Amino acid sequence: MDMTRRPRRLRTDGVRPLVRETDLSASDLIAPVFVDATTDERVPIETMPGHERVPVEESAARVEEIRETGVEAVMVFGIPESKDERGTRAWADDGVVQEGVRRITEETDAYVITDVCLCEYTDHGHCGLLEATAESDPDLTVRNDETLDLLGQIAVSHARAGADMVAPSGMMDGMVGAIRESLDDDGHTEVPIMSYAAKFESAFYGPFRDAADGAPAFGDRRHYQMDPANAREARREVALDVEQGADVLMVKPALPYLDIVRRVREDHDHPVAAYNVSGEYAMLHAAAEKGWLSLEEVAYESLLSIKRAGADLILTYFAEDIANRL
Repeated sequence: MDMTRRPRRLRTDGVRPLVRETDLSASDLIAPVFVDATTDERVPIETMPGHERVPVEESAARVEEIRETGVEAVMVFGIPESKDERGTRAWADDGVVQEGVRRITEETDAYVITDVCLCEYTDHGHCGLLEATAESDPDLTVRNDETLDLLGQIAVSHARAGADMVAPSGMMDGMVGAIRESLDDDGHTEVPIMSYAAKFESAFYGPFRDAADGAPAFGDRRHYQMDPANAREARREVALDVEQGADVLMVKPALPYLDIVRRVREDHDHPVAAYNVSGEYAMLHAAAEKGWLSLEEVAYESLLSIKRAGADLILTYFAEDIANRL
């Protein structure tokens, strides 16, 4: 046996950090923030330990807490005071995200990204305007082209409020192009778009739907979110968003789709983001509560694997905890 090659030579304590191929830093992380217009106090999210909905008045204070850990960017999600069929509170000037973003940008130095979608604002919980037969006999559930104009209005309202970046998540065909046109027409040519370019219809979203009160009132989202079985389709979806002007490309969820993260990294020179979703967060907490895993260690290893797969940015509920460790 030829023992001239010994990989363990580079695993000693002194050299191990010098040859490390992947590093994780607080500046790689984006922390979600839930701003709730229906409450005047912080409300713990039962299915996501350590997270809570915060009232609009405390949105900036919550972001400052995140900033103290070294995390520089936040993603703002809103829970509106009322919902309707069209989700009109999503683009209202005095909407929950708009008011929260104004406070955050005025009182902090955080980089503010906003979720652009309708599911949290519609009374039916779907991500756009519905087909007439959506509840009884759906074809595609959401009317794609009619929804695009509303997404543009939402993005513009967020930019006017001070958002640094917008992130459409509805998986509507043409959403990036429509939002880019709307932003540019309103003078927001410098506001980038982080598209949820490959978003799968995943069972890992459950806790988030509790957090953001955005579960569908009927049916599911199979007609607009991607089949988890399809990798080639994901590449086509991402390529279309690139053509339409996406600045950052997101894959969601992260851990079950690391192969997709890798393919996007290899196919495009754009920054790649991955969403370490609520179910991924909750399952590690549940295992740790049982004493089966060390939460801090598996959280760090999970995020490191996402970075190793090719993600430049990671949207994660572990952001504060990992940043404190780093």
